Amino acid sequence: MNPMMMLVVILLPILGGALVPVLPFQKRVYRNLYVEALVLLNSILVFALLWNRPIEALDVVRFTGNWTISLRVDGMSMVFGSLIAFLWPLATLYSFEYMKHEQREKTFFMFYTMTYGVTLGIALAEDMLTMYFFYELLTLVTLPLVLHTLTREAVLAARKYLYYSLGGAAFAFIGLIFTMVYGNTLNFTLGGVMNAAKIGDRTNILLLVYVFAFFGFGVKAAICPFNSWLPQAGVAPTPVTALLHAVAVVKAGAFSIIRLTFYCFGTEFLRGTWAQGVVMIATIFTIVYGCSRAVKETHIKRRLAYSTISNLSYILFGVTIMTPLGLTGALTHMVFHAFMKIGAFFCAGAIMYKTGRHYVHELDGLGRKMPKVFVIFTVSALALMGVPGLAGFISKWNLAQAAVESKHVLSYIGIGALLISALLTATYMLNIVVRAFFPKAGFDYETIADAEDPNWLMLLPLTVFALVIIVFGLHSAPVTAFLQEVAAGIY
Repeated sequence: MNPMMMLVVILLPILGGALVPVLPFQKRVYRNLYVEALVLLNSILVFALLWNRPIEALDVVRFTGNWTISLRVDGMSMVFGSLIAFLWPLATLYSFEYMKHEQREKTFFMFYTMTYGVTLGIALAEDMLTMYFFYELLTLVTLPLVLHTLTREAVLAARKYLYYSLGGAAFAFIGLIFTMVYGNTLNFTLGGVMNAAKIGDRTNILLLVYVFAFFGFGVKAAICPFNSWLPQAGVAPTPVTALLHAVAVVKAGAFSIIRLTFYCFGTEFLRGTWAQGVVMIATIFTIVYGCSRAVKETHIKRRLAYSTISNLSYILFGVTIMTPLGLTGALTHMVFHAFMKIGAFFCAGAIMYKTGRHYVHELDGLGRKMPKVFVIFTVSALALMGVPGLAGFISKWNLAQAAVESKHVLSYIGIGALLISALLTATYMLNIVVRAFFPKAGFDYETIADAEDPNWLMLLPLTVFALVIIVFGLHSAPVTAFLQEVAAGIY
């Protein structure tokens, strides 16, 4: 396929989204059709591009020397790009119903659609400079989405999101500069690009820079202690929080850390050093911290936000093992968690949309009134717990297997953290399910007489997510085999 197609799939949603407030749509339905058609067309083009990938890279802008904004499709691009392209049309369809009673819909769909193209830019980046450019741009296009409701809470959340993101980007920029100076190239190369002759006796300085960059990119991946922006961002509309927590922002952070670790600094340079120990301890702590806070949290979306904090560090834990099997586990959880978490968030959004209830103690009896939503939520909950037969079990198994085979002391501690997290996840997720389906004796169902399942615009995406969770749980071999080949550099 022509390399220009890489630029097309990035620019199409950015430019097409920018036209949403400008085009004179006479009816709301016409605008929705335009947005869905635009997103769906782009996803079709993305899949065509990824599975007929061009051999050559595409230089979009060339600066001095070898510094370029350039695009290329490799195995990692295929993983992240496919995930984005599959989820975005479904998330957009869901948002049509959810945003029906919100203000400034045109502005919302403009930035929502533009974010699609920017996230694809991160996925298709050939080098560190290009990825960093789109990474910064992602902050700018998602900030108005967090700010959308313009309430005091939204303003405070957007301010914190901006401060944290810019601060993290500054630390990530240090990694970019040192890669320029001490690397053979900025192009992503599995195994790393660091030049031993240039490094000389500066190994500890480079390791410190790696830790800085890890935590810099880790801000978007909500690693402790830089995670407080994520629960606070839950004030945004549910399509936005699902976008932040399952697809674009947090996965972009995890994806960037994978690129930094395996494709820039290289695991041969990092494995066995104090830097590996520092980042692994941070991920293990975040796994336990996130699910512990989720148990205490009573607001539905904030509970799921803390769950996201924990699960993102599952991915980062796989990265910090720094082996091909660890990378396979990280990629598996990155993909599977996206479906589990977006399903859970969209179920929470449907509950809030149809009932106006935002807290766990308000969900009693709703399982009978909204059976479809709560059955799908139960599937997502069981998968997040790691119940066999569902997708979450596969990814957690891969991570545990990688930890055992690495024979690193901290990896064994990480396995303990995974087990603790599974127990706490069962506590905070099943609490919602039990309340919904088995309220206390004598519960008056008349208090929720008006509750009902949403229409097909919400139920169709939710059903697809649940089916994917089940299918991946029962037949994950093709996906896992592909991810193993990506981790091994075959793709």
